[in-house]
Amino acid sequence: QVHLVESGGGLVQPGGSLRLSCVASGSIFSMYGMGWYRQAPGKQRELVATITSGGNTIYADSVKGRFSISRDNARNTVYLQMNSLKPEDTAVYYCKAAVATTPTINPYNYWGQGTQVTVSS
Repeated sequence: QVHLVESGGGLVQPGGSLRLSCVASGSIFSMYGMGWYRQAPGKQRELVATITSGGNTIYADSVKGRFSISRDNARNTVYLQMNSLKPEDTAVYYCKAAVATTPTINPYNYWGQGTQVTVSS
């Protein structure tokens, strides 16, 4: 089994910054793509940013230039640096990781429990 635990959420004023972290633990043989998604009240979960094991990144248009995703493969950790936060960034942020638990099993997508980010004055 693999567990993802997010941290770093909280309440911040518009224009402020937060850094989210997500640590994967458990029966990890190999980690592939990792990413951050968010879900605002009454809305569907949406992609925020993803990063491959090689460091290639993709961002949602709404966060380009403000958010930055990175990862530490040695620590099985993915980060999301969020700058110039706006009220519309308010959501629960979820971490996702594609993990193979053995050499012979295809990677499976695991999700964290989420961390609340609230942008308000």
